[in-house]
Amino acid sequence: MSERHQSTRRLALAGLMVALCAICSQIQIPLPMIPINLALLAVFLCGALLGPKMGALAMLAYMLLGVAGVPVFSGFKAGPAALFGKTGGYILGYILCAMLCGALPRRFGFTMKGLCLSMLCGLAACYTFGTIWFMVLTHLPLSASLSYCVLPFLPGDAVKILLAAFLALHLRKPLLSLG
Repeated sequence: MSERHQSTRRLALAGLMVALCAICSQIQIPLPMIPINLALLAVFLCGALLGPKMGALAMLAYMLLGVAGVPVFSGFKAGPAALFGKTGGYILGYILCAMLCGALPRRFGFTMKGLCLSMLCGLAACYTFGTIWFMVLTHLPLSASLSYCVLPFLPGDAVKILLAAFLALHLRKPLLSLG
């Protein structure tokens, strides 16, 4: 397969990951401060399937689409106000999360355990960045911010990690064999 064909395939897959993230962002359960949605499932898959560089670039493209006015953020929100609002740090954290989910399996192994560990590290980075951002904008203390932004999400995020790792393990080989 030519290098050009391979690059085109990777760009198409990155576009699919951006679309998947946009769709998963709309599948949500509303909560008072931050809704629960499936976006991180797409972010985990994006990093694991595309690798650190292309995964991070795909999430950057997702963020830029939203800032440009395409309603890809949770609740069909878009624009700079959505990104720079109290939950925007989590959206920016998707970039770092995808990068870690793509880079760390090289160290931990592309196994269920290695992928889960990589995704847990990506989640921790996203939570850290997003929660600090939330605290700065809302002036809430760490304990209150954690109760709004992290604790309600942990059970669902554990399921997302398990599902994303399982899917990545089973999708990687077919995606690599596409010619």
